[in-house]
Amino acid sequence: MALVGTFADRRVSMERTKKFYGQAYRTSGFAAQRMYPNEELLRFFGSYYFTLSPAVRKQLRVLEVGCGSGANLWMIAREGFETYGVDLSSEGLALCEQMLSKWGVSASLKQGDMSVLPYGNEFFDVIVDVFSSYCLPEKPFGRFLDEVARVLKAGGRFFSYHPSKNSEAFINPGPALRIDASTLDGIRRPTSPYYPQDYPFRFIDPEDFARMLERRGFNILRSERVGRTYRNMGEYFEFVSIHAEKAG
Repeated sequence: MALVGTFADRRVSMERTKKFYGQAYRTSGFAAQRMYPNEELLRFFGSYYFTLSPAVRKQLRVLEVGCGSGANLWMIAREGFETYGVDLSSEGLALCEQMLSKWGVSASLKQGDMSVLPYGNEFFDVIVDVFSSYCLPEKPFGRFLDEVARVLKAGGRFFSYHPSKNSEAFINPGPALRIDASTLDGIRRPTSPYYPQDYPFRFIDPEDFARMLERRGFNILRSERVGRTYRNMGEYFEFVSIHAEKAG
């Protein structure tokens, strides 16, 4: 299938994503996303942080990129970390504030583009990306990883949960078109999981992801494939769950 360049520009893809989620949050509210944390994110925190004392947790700054309506962020704050969230959507952030209030916790929230993070160098101890950076085509995604490396402290950890190229949605994408080697112009097949996503939707290979992080000074701690089926086992969708640590 021929590549299509229309959506390769970062600003265009960002505006499409922002418009889609703004409408989803206005129409569906909290039903637009989950209410509870991602299971693989809980495994990540369980592997490295849940054994730490409350006093130590309070000293750790944790950022979620693409925090949306706060399904993950409330857990991070409730577990006692210094919590930050950034998201494109003002509607999502308004819901996130409500979610945090419901759980009796708080976080520092900013509206912004994850490929230009509005934070200083080496500010965070942990950065998490739960099914968020997939909306960035290849070049903006590379800039996002550069930003993760910039704002993460030496010895800090990065978690990402990201669609895999083993997914049938990527292998058999029609009528969606590819805008680069990893990104579709949306999810346009009605039988596909996550239909209808009307913005760039990128998939990744775990080995490629690991190499991208290693080039930016990360050590890979864990890389796993996490798959499930949809439509009574009619279609397979897979994620890559990766834990990485910035070298000192």
